[in-house]
Amino acid sequence: MQDFLLFAAVGFAAQIVDGALGMAFGVISSTLLLSLGTPPAVASASVHAAKVFTGTASGLSHLAQGNVRWSLFWPLAVGGVIGGVIGGVFLTSVDGDQIKPWVLGWLALMGLIILVRSTREIRLRHVPIRGAAPLGLVGGFLDALGGGGWGPTVTTTLVSVGEPPRQAVGSGNAAEAVVAAAVSTTFIVALVTGHWRDLDDLRQYGTSVAGLIAGGVVAAPLAAHIARALPVQPFAWLIGVLILLLAAIQLVGPLLGL
Repeated sequence: MQDFLLFAAVGFAAQIVDGALGMAFGVISSTLLLSLGTPPAVASASVHAAKVFTGTASGLSHLAQGNVRWSLFWPLAVGGVIGGVIGGVFLTSVDGDQIKPWVLGWLALMGLIILVRSTREIRLRHVPIRGAAPLGLVGGFLDALGGGGWGPTVTTTLVSVGEPPRQAVGSGNAAEAVVAAAVSTTFIVALVTGHWRDLDDLRQYGTSVAGLIAGGVVAAPLAAHIARALPVQPFAWLIGVLILLLAAIQLVGPLLGL
């Protein structure tokens, strides 16, 4: 029960941030699981299992608030599913540390761009649909590898090029639920076919996953309302600051042995 309540509190707090700003649920949840000694593949599978439920609740909540742009949702979801499946298949053979510095550098650059834009009058414009599917592909791949790459990659890029923040967050969160389902299915297939043998480890974290789901589902409607209510410039500024903090933590943490 103590583990369940701890992870429910973490899931609630992470979903408030993720549902309002479009990122951090996967990063926070994966970081906590990894700090407890969870194998990376098991951590990713656990987080994606939770995100199927929390993402669905978040997507429906954003839809109810009018934050989802369907013309953006579909290419993001299709590209994300393809990238997520590829990332899930190669998770055990691809060394994420090799590409991590490049990803963090990209995130930091996007964070700086958003901060600079937030100090001026933000000219909003819808992102061209032709670029949404490739963005989803990259976001889904990185998300499968680390369990928390979708929001920082997709939402940040959308906001940095002028997409209205609440629609960037709402459309991205709705598409993320579809991606999480695809990645979770990939892990299930790997288990059934014998290509992944961490089933006992995965069962061990069932209580943690249940807590993340419970806390995240409860928080989703509140987070979607926050996303709709926040003014554009403070919204963009918060996203930029959060991205820089996440990038800094992931860069400095290993150096400090965290």
